[in-house]
This record gives sequence, structure tokens and C-alpha cells, in this order.
Amino acid sequence: MQPLAEKMRPEKLADVIGQEHLVASGKIIREIIEQKQPTSLILWGPPGSGKTTLARIIAKETGAEFVELSAVTAGKADVVKVVSLAEANQRLGMQTILFVDEIHRFNKAQQDAFLPHVEDGTIILIGATTENPSFEVITPLLSRSRVLVLEPLSKKDIIQILKKAAKIEKLTAKVLPAKSIDLLAELSGGDARVALGNLELAKQLAKGSITPEIIKTAAQKRVPGYDKAGEQHYNIISAFIKSMRGSDPNATLYYLARMIQAGEDPKFIARRMVVFASEDVGIAAPAALNLAISTFMAVERIGMPECQYSLFHCATVLAKTDKSRVIPDAMNGALTAAREYPDLPVPLHLRNAPTKLMKDLGYQKGTKWEAGFKHPQGFLPPELAGEDFFK
Repeated sequence: MQPLAEKMRPEKLADVIGQEHLVASGKIIREIIEQKQPTSLILWGPPGSGKTTLARIIAKETGAEFVELSAVTAGKADVVKVVSLAEANQRLGMQTILFVDEIHRFNKAQQDAFLPHVEDGTIILIGATTENPSFEVITPLLSRSRVLVLEPLSKKDIIQILKKAAKIEKLTAKVLPAKSIDLLAELSGGDARVALGNLELAKQLAKGSITPEIIKTAAQKRVPGYDKAGEQHYNIISAFIKSMRGSDPNATLYYLARMIQAGEDPKFIARRMVVFASEDVGIAAPAALNLAISTFMAVERIGMPECQYSLFHCATVLAKTDKSRVIPDAMNGALTAAREYPDLPVPLHLRNAPTKLMKDLGYQKGTKWEAGFKHPQGFLPPELAGEDFFK
């Protein structure tokens, strides 16, 4: 039996729901199809956003042969076969679209194998990835392709897809009420496959009406879309830091909760707060560094789940406290001066004079052992006299 998600996959552009920024009139995918001119693309977006569907529609509606490979299972021999097929098609005047799912899983050598054939037009490559292609796809391949970003489907889009599925499955409003459709859309996380999969299982579990309770049983707990080695990891920690910097405790705690629920390493979060305490709070509240270090120690010694209290405590204080960039600005100024003048001799009056000869040469001259003593010649080398890293 065909899964509901596969049964619902659109076969022509007119049936596609969502991704209006790519498929609406005048937008790139519609233009490619209307002009019958397929081009190499990298489709970057979350699961269930329509990457495979759009690739198949482009091939079908432009009259190109469609060959699909998964980077998880395909090897070099598969690529060679596709190139041979594409060369034969080219002699017959037919274009070949090679769709590579999860292209980010191909290593550099495997991606290099596509280059000459994409460059000479033998194959039109459409790659799909959930990871940032600027990190995962080699630069030469990126330069020969257009990167199109797909967004998670909106709740409105998911509801429209579910209503369409209800008609196909002959589910009346009594069997699948509006509140159940709304819950299915809410639990989908913008992934059409998840919504349709949950509907399919809920239908099997229900003995009559598909109630919200049955849907919750079918859906169970939704796993957050978060990959500790992928872009979401960097996006959310970036949002967390920027929220603290912007003194928004509510956003700070939301992103912190997102990371914790997704299973992020609490020590990673604590380390970022230690850095933040000096970089963004600094001398505005010097005690923030003590709190951040104490939080890191608490995370190390207590562990999850109890160390969550310390993480939320520290994040709240860092978000609410005054901010100062004096330390990083002064640090960067000092590092720049040290790079530009790496070999300036230490002024004689600042050098120790353990021998009579050194004293005679002017070492330590004019220096007094007094707290707060200001030497008339200053403390910086003459070339840096008057430099102010705190300006």
C-alpha cells in the first residue's frame, strides 16, 4: 500500500502548496518550467518542504529524463552509469536531470566527479540538502548551480494539504474535525510528511472520529528539528547570544529551552555564557564572570537535569544586566598594536636593573616603588605614546 505522503505528492506545479517565493508567477522555478530550460540547482530546506517533489516536477514539465540517487547509498559506479545514460540522451537531443538527495553526504571527491559533466551540460544536477550548502557543498559545484532556499511549510499550508488529503481519503468533517486538522498542522513543525504520516496512523488507531487525543497518541512527542553538528546548532546558539546581548530575557530563555530540549551539551551552553560575561558584559558588571564560571562548574559537577536551574539563572542575569564592549574593543586595539609593532624595545626605565652596569645604562631610571606611581616618560614605547585602547 502506498503511504499517504507519497499518494499526496504533487505531480505538476499547479498542485504545489507553499514555497510561493519559488513557484509563484515570475519566480524562478515557474520560469524554468515555462521556458523549458532546466538548470542546475541546489535545493536547501528542512525535511518535508518539497525538495524532491519540485525536482521531479521540473524534470516532468520540462521533458527531461529524471534519474534519482541518494548520497547515502550511491557510489562512484552509480555516477558513471548516470553519465553514460546522459551522454546517450544528449545524442538523442534529450536532457538528463540527476537528482541527488542529501547531496551534503557526498564527500569532496564524489562531488568533484560531477563537475565536468555539469560544466559541459551533459547532466543537469539538482541536489537536495537539509544542511547549509556553503558548508557542505564544494565551491566549484556551488558556482555552477543556483541555490534555492525552501522554507518550512506554514501552518496554513499544512492545513490546506491535510484538507486535500481528507478529500482523497473520504474523511468527512465529522470523522476529521477542524480542531483535529489544526492540531495535526501544529504538531507537524512545517513538515508535510510528518503531518500526513500522523494523519495516516491516527486514522488506523481511530474507531470512529479522529479526535485530538488520538492524534496526540499517534504523534507522540515531536522531536525538535535540531542537529548538533548542523546549521540549526549554530543558528540557535547565535539567537541565544544575540538575545542576551539585546537584553531580552524572554527570547534568551526560549532559545535556551530549545537547546536543552534538543539535547544540546549543557557544558557547551555554559562555556558560551562564560565568554559572553567578558565579551558583552565586561566592566559593566564584573561579577557576571564569577557567576558564569560558577554556572559552568555547577553544570560539570551536578549534570542534567538539575543543572538546568543554574543555566536559566545565569542566562537570565546576563540578559538583564548592563552591557559593555569596553573589554573586547580594548583587547582588539591592543592586539592590533602588538601585530603592527611586534618588536618595539621595552623602554629602559621599565626594565629591571639587578646589576650596577644596568643601572648605569639607565635601566629602571626614575622609577619609584610607590603605588600608583606615574613615570614622566609613561609606560608605552615612544612609538605608541598617547595610544588609548579604551577610546
